[in-house]
Amino acid sequence: MPHQLTARQAAPVRRPRTLALTLCALACSAALLAAAPAAQAQANPALLGNKSAFIDDLLRQMTLEEKIGQLRLISIGPEMPAKKLAEELAAGRVGGTFNSITRAENRPLQDGAMRSRLKIPMFFAYDVIHGHRTTFPIGLGLASSWDMDLVAKAMRIAAEEAAADSIDMTFAPMVDISRDPRWGRTSEGFGEDPYLVSRIAEVSVRALQGDTKPIAANRLMASVKHFALYGAVEGGRDYNVVNMDPQRMYNDYLPPYRAAIDAGAGAVMVALNSINGTPATSNTWLLQDLLRRDWGFKGLTVSDHGAITELVNHGVAQNDAQAARLAMQAGTDMSMADQVYIKQLPELVRSGKVPQQELDNAVRDILGAKYDLGLFKDPYVRIGRAADDPADVYADSRLHRREAREVAQQSMVLLENRNATLPLKKTARIALVGPLADSHIDMLGSWSAAGRDKQTITLRQGLQAAVGGQGRLVYARGANITDDKHIVDYLNFLNWDNPEVVQDKRSPQAMIDEAVRAARDADVIVAAVGESRGMSHESSSRTSLSLPQSQLDLLKALKATGKPLVLVLMNGRPLDLNWAHENASAILETWYTGTEGGNAIADVLYGEVNPSGKLPITFPRSVGQIPSYYNHPRVGRPYTEGKPGNYTSQYFDEPNGPLYPFGYGLSYTEFKLSEVHLSQASMTADGKLQASVTVKNVGRRAGATVVQLYIRDVAASVVRPVKELKDFRKLMLQPGEEQEVQFSIDRKALSFYNAKLEYVAEPGEFQVQIGLDSKDVKTASFNLQ
Repeated sequence: MPHQLTARQAAPVRRPRTLALTLCALACSAALLAAAPAAQAQANPALLGNKSAFIDDLLRQMTLEEKIGQLRLISIGPEMPAKKLAEELAAGRVGGTFNSITRAENRPLQDGAMRSRLKIPMFFAYDVIHGHRTTFPIGLGLASSWDMDLVAKAMRIAAEEAAADSIDMTFAPMVDISRDPRWGRTSEGFGEDPYLVSRIAEVSVRALQGDTKPIAANRLMASVKHFALYGAVEGGRDYNVVNMDPQRMYNDYLPPYRAAIDAGAGAVMVALNSINGTPATSNTWLLQDLLRRDWGFKGLTVSDHGAITELVNHGVAQNDAQAARLAMQAGTDMSMADQVYIKQLPELVRSGKVPQQELDNAVRDILGAKYDLGLFKDPYVRIGRAADDPADVYADSRLHRREAREVAQQSMVLLENRNATLPLKKTARIALVGPLADSHIDMLGSWSAAGRDKQTITLRQGLQAAVGGQGRLVYARGANITDDKHIVDYLNFLNWDNPEVVQDKRSPQAMIDEAVRAARDADVIVAAVGESRGMSHESSSRTSLSLPQSQLDLLKALKATGKPLVLVLMNGRPLDLNWAHENASAILETWYTGTEGGNAIADVLYGEVNPSGKLPITFPRSVGQIPSYYNHPRVGRPYTEGKPGNYTSQYFDEPNGPLYPFGYGLSYTEFKLSEVHLSQASMTADGKLQASVTVKNVGRRAGATVVQLYIRDVAASVVRPVKELKDFRKLMLQPGEEQEVQFSIDRKALSFYNAKLEYVAEPGEFQVQIGLDSKDVKTASFNLQ
């Protein structure tokens, strides 16, 4: 039974781009390292075939300082000058680095580690979240595909590209359940549903790591994050506290982490937040009882950026010494970026305040990760020879453009399409407007790793390449992302070394007038609106989900022209789309589509690709509805749509229910579902039941859709959700084609954690709901004996 979990407080942001360590500085570093004394001892290579024996032998040789050095994960940048780094490497006082992302940068660092006394290799880590050199759609976009093969392809390519750049570990996948879109990091994850996110977590880990031990040279170790419950911070405010009852934890928020662990994730990043009063970084129940004892995890745990020293700010430690003791006691193996372990642990261990065994356990986990990465067998397994380094690390030939375009095509969700406005005709005269229509950097989205904005295809470029010979494309910016100086200054402060929100100096009215002139001479308006990528990022929580006023003013002026208005949304969270829902002719949710985004969006707009994405997260009507998620618990006085009445669970000042439900997404064709057929009326606890429907494409275009299976537990020992996703199938159908889809329902699909945290399937009636979204479903019932 959990006592207290954790939430984290504000800290320096871990930047997704390489921090300034120039090749010149690295060359100086290498020269200094060359003068280091020759090694006097090292691990016994004869034991390399036995992981446990090899690590035990190495541990016996290590001094206290060398052990503590392994617990240190440093960021390469101005705070670690080359000369100082050379000294630390030679002394064996660095376990790994992050943010150095080329072979030429990392080779001299590994050379330095090889000149230390015991020649213990370093590992190199990076936030490879949704691609590396090639940027794929953000997490919400990948999840919108509901295509596990496609997700695996994106993750596998990301691993291959990063490994080719000498990266050993990625701080991914990010599997935090998010039900409050005010939270800026919603964009990183895969949405609100534990089943869908768990499926993606499993697939991602297997694709990133591969299926061999040690991990292959073209794969990475996955460090699943943020453990745990980071997506449930109060008010959607980043780094805030999490308070949650154990049942909700086990049923809704913990399953994706468990899925990643069961898939073999080699590492876990510990969350910044506190959970029920105890920070995750110092949470013994979370890191020892649950993660290691109950789930059997045997890998490496690493703190988030600066999280150990932040225990002082949390108020659970009086100083850094106490913070180090609490984190070690809880089982946080490695310290990211702060100096707490390296400065405080020597005296704590010598005095007995931190037992030697606790330190050895942490070191063993770190050495074990390096063993599993194959670094003891070959410290240069992903670095390779200098002679084989790419002549240009940014060469376009290193990108996977075809795959990026394919994945992006499947990541978009068609929200509205009145009067078949889409697809566009090749002969149409198009007015392309909006602050995101020609923004290279915003195509990438947050945490875009080594992706370069100059290599992205904007929507303007994509449409220009696709427009027919008789068609025409006219572009006008129309508005800034926002005219709120406070927001612009804040976003550029977060990216102080490369300001991303660039303002057009013209007046708002002058930009709108230009856009209106273009619209009046067009057949259709395509408006690219939403958020700059920095608005959907770490430390970018919002109190409003509305489009910025500058963009709303533009859209209203465009609407007044009377021309069909197509909105192309670029954003990293659900937005308040009430005005758009009522006024736009069509709405295409593209999220942030990555390197080939402009081409992929053009493919969908012109009908070369039929959109098939489904929402992995609910779009509420307003901030006031938050939290708004489809699998909410049942209540005693439920609101029934279409049957308003007093004294039911409802808001009286706006329509109840979401604007766009979980699992929703339109197509250029139409699908019909048959009634649900069950193979039997009841099943035993150890039996199985088959539920089937027939899906038919009754439209004129080939298209794909996602058939979704939901289960409703009619009566249980505790309050259960109104429905829960338990399976899905994505299928492609030609016009007139029909296909039977069959789902197998077993005990696991009916099980949940009860009030005693026992995982049970209780006898009684269950309702099967099958549909193309979570709201419009066909139903049938059976009994569990």
